Amino acid sequence: MTLLPAFSDDELFRLMLAGDENAFVSLYRRRQGGIYRFALQMSGSQSVAEDVTQEVFIVLMNDASRYDPEKGTLSAYLYGIARNHVLRSLGRERSFVSIDNSSEDSLGSVAEFVAHDDPLGDLTRSETIESVRQAVTTLPPHYREVVVLCDLHEMSYADAAQVLGCAVGTVRSRLHRARGLLIEKLRATEEPGAASRLADTARCFA
Repeated sequence: MTLLPAFSDDELFRLMLAGDENAFVSLYRRRQGGIYRFALQMSGSQSVAEDVTQEVFIVLMNDASRYDPEKGTLSAYLYGIARNHVLRSLGRERSFVSIDNSSEDSLGSVAEFVAHDDPLGDLTRSETIESVRQAVTTLPPHYREVVVLCDLHEMSYADAAQVLGCAVGTVRSRLHRARGLLIEKLRATEEPGAASRLADTARCFA
């Protein structure tokens, strides 16, 4: 089977609609990792993440006509499907499961956004990641998802708004509030250095 890495998502999508199996496989291999990590970071469950990832690509394969390129990117569309499945799963569970250690690299990215150009100083990376992990897992779903999308997956506000089905301004305000909640939680866990730097970063996005 020949993969098609040089093609854009939309080009692969059009080829997939025309019956090109290689195009679907190329899309799957390009996007499944991000979808899986998103589902894992939202649910904290590997089994949920695996099920959600499978469902996303089943929907893409069986009901491709639902995607409208005029409304946004294919990537954001796939994340939107994943979000709906994750929220249904979380609704059944009625609570978040703690994120496991396989999410550590991505959570490290959250720790890095705390400071941007200013490293976390005397805090070790592992301590910071653990603090962020605990803080993120306790955020309400509508705040947790904007942190996961914008800070872990570095998604633009426009794409995040497409995923969440809301206005860009709503994404900005939720992210600002989510970062404020993270500051409070980091302070409560006696991580003043991280909380201070996170506060500085949050003000930049206000």
